[in-house]
Amino acid sequence: MINIYDDINKLEATLRKTNEFKALKETVDAVRSDEEAKNLFINFRDIQIKLQQKQVAGEEILEDELVHVQKAAQLAQQNVKILAMLEAEMALSTVIEEVNRVLVKPIQSLYDGL
Repeated sequence: MINIYDDINKLEATLRKTNEFKALKETVDAVRSDEEAKNLFINFRDIQIKLQQKQVAGEEILEDELVHVQKAAQLAQQNVKILAMLEAEMALSTVIEEVNRVLVKPIQSLYDGL
């Protein structure tokens, strides 16, 4: 019997060995060890999460809230360590998107010819 979870766990272990994951880990560690960068990122992330929660709840996001999150994002992205972390995250996301594309391929092929 096939246990897909064994393969998924192997994939997770392989993902951790990729250059993209290692780069993200290094940049996260760099942000974590720099108090200013860490606080800038936490502030930005907290604001972003609050706005996402409002959006999911169907609440209106006010103009001043958008301006506030944009300013927090600008401040965060001006920090070299945070910018490097975000770039590393994007590179890893590209790998994950490709893995997802491959995983979904058998499902998509079921619909071919409909």
